[in-house]
Amino acid sequence: MTIAIIGLGLIGGSLALSLRQHGLARRLVGLEANADYGRRALALGLVDEIAPDLPAAVAGADLIVVAVPMDALLTVLPQVLDLLTGRQVVLDVGSTKAQLLAAVATHPRRGRFVAAHPMAGTEFSGPDAAVRGLFEGKNVVLCETEASDADALALVEDLLRALPMRVLRLGAAEHDLHVAYVSHLAHLTSFALALTVLKKERGGEPRIFDLAGGGFASAVRLAKSAPTTWVPIFRQNRDNLLDVLDEHLHQLHTLRALLADEDYEGLTDALHQANEIQKIIP
Repeated sequence: MTIAIIGLGLIGGSLALSLRQHGLARRLVGLEANADYGRRALALGLVDEIAPDLPAAVAGADLIVVAVPMDALLTVLPQVLDLLTGRQVVLDVGSTKAQLLAAVATHPRRGRFVAAHPMAGTEFSGPDAAVRGLFEGKNVVLCETEASDADALALVEDLLRALPMRVLRLGAAEHDLHVAYVSHLAHLTSFALALTVLKKERGGEPRIFDLAGGGFASAVRLAKSAPTTWVPIFRQNRDNLLDVLDEHLHQLHTLRALLADEDYEGLTDALHQANEIQKIIP
């Protein structure tokens, strides 16, 4: 099977590595808007060739994976669907789904498209960030599968399970709400923590980072993520993220009030309640 990957950053590049590792692609064709990224992906062996343009990338592929930032995806995905012939299949790997699926809901080739979100990633970007085995054992969410043709859905599910990943199915609205809690809020909070500490450091505390341990490093890891990736995600999932932020701010204000009032018994109770998260995430 010939697979075209449009966008050769962390996810697209890591997918290319996994497809090679598991023998799932006879040939890998890449397309990258950033010419330096394209040359680097070719040098790293992520793909066998870089297509000169979108029509060339789509023309010879059995499966087209669209792995571009979310704002670009709104434009690129309809263009890919316009170019399809025969029984080609299109897969996206975007982090939000409702706006994207609405954009292609009436497209005559909608059935050839399968909407997917692999729950995997790192804080790094570009082809050099590609990670072998990134998807192994991870969940992947397929959205609104009832709108995809049966053969397209079967091909995508078989490929994802071969990586191997665990396949889940959700509606687009349900997906976007849940990822606002478990992914998008975590990134926004990490950005906020980084800004807080950087402001303190600039305010005359140059030794603050000498004291930073593993907990701090873990909490701010996501703040290294590329804004070009995350601002479009925040924009497209804005309403859900605002609702989640309101609850998060409420919890922060509650903890602050307990500390300000020296209510350490209440603070202890609140932290014990927070410990319940280990029943969900061991």
